[in-house]
Amino acid sequence: MASQLYKAANPGFAVYVHWPFCLSKCPYCDFNSHVRSAPVDEARYVAAFRTELAHRAKLTKGRTVSSIFFGGGTPSLMKPGTVAAILDAIAANWTVDPNVEVTLEANPTSVEANRFTGYRAAGVNRVSLGVQAMNDADLKALGRLHTAAEALTAVKIAGSIFERYSFDLMYARPNQTVAAWKAELESGIERARDHMSLYQLTIEPDTMFERLRNAGKLIVPNSDQARDLWDVTQDTMNKAGLPAYEISNHAAVGAESRHNLIYWRYGEYVGVGPGAHGRITTPKGRRAHSTERHPEMWLTIVETDGHGLVEDELLTTEEQGDEFLLMGLRLSEGIEPTQFEALSGRMLDRSRVSSLMEEGMVELTQLGRLRVSAAGFPVLDAVVADLAA
Repeated sequence: MASQLYKAANPGFAVYVHWPFCLSKCPYCDFNSHVRSAPVDEARYVAAFRTELAHRAKLTKGRTVSSIFFGGGTPSLMKPGTVAAILDAIAANWTVDPNVEVTLEANPTSVEANRFTGYRAAGVNRVSLGVQAMNDADLKALGRLHTAAEALTAVKIAGSIFERYSFDLMYARPNQTVAAWKAELESGIERARDHMSLYQLTIEPDTMFERLRNAGKLIVPNSDQARDLWDVTQDTMNKAGLPAYEISNHAAVGAESRHNLIYWRYGEYVGVGPGAHGRITTPKGRRAHSTERHPEMWLTIVETDGHGLVEDELLTTEEQGDEFLLMGLRLSEGIEPTQFEALSGRMLDRSRVSSLMEEGMVELTQLGRLRVSAAGFPVLDAVVADLAA
């Protein structure tokens, strides 16, 4: 995979805002998402977000925010005024880059699509739509509440309001064929502007899909079939000028998600909201943050303690090295080995690198960066585990 992305030693600083509520729980989802029958008190949550943002700002003085991401859950269930208030709170605590990327995840129902104009006015300049499938039968099987027609309408509306937008599709779905997936991809490409996220369905622990699979009521493609679907994905997207810049994300050059690049390049980010994670650098070293997952408990803790953190851990050099490999090798641009050495305090094992190169799993770029090869990406986890050992 060609790389034209890597530019600077400083990946940037980001703010992640987690909105944990959904209208329903998808059977494949293991994210921190919750369904509530009663309306959510958005004003109370805004106050708690303000408190958490002020707390993180004290730990990250002097940073300039280059990306803001509203994830979930379903952030498009928030009122546009709630989004605006949170963005105002971020601007009150940090310097915000004039070219900041502000992304909001949205479900493509007609009601939420009608909110797009309000989000744009609030300061959102990029949306990411959870389309997942482009036919009603598969959408129903995936537990999605929207129809294919609603999804296509939402994509069209997003394109008319936002200069930058993306949408997700999922493959390796039950009974999915290579021919059907290729046709679906081509249909998606016609509606995409310059970015698509394509995720392989995985059966996560403690999900409804896991229980159905274990009961013999859900059959997903086997490893060989999944590999065929992977191969046609790469071939189709490459021909469309949307190569993978990360294992599951495809974009034209310059249209990559800046927020996720900060994660994958091992930059700094703060996370606020129930179940959010963060990584910040302090004079004592890099720290891992995570917040209380339960929404109402998170509210109570923030209102009582001034923040929702339940984990604030100083990472060891070994842990930093492992995280750096795990994140950076997802990118087609790969990693800078000297950066790994600076973080971990050790060099990569030359014999392991040589062995993986001989097997065609990794390669060195002309700039000396180490990256996973096209042949290695389908078995990325094994490659990373080998290098980190």
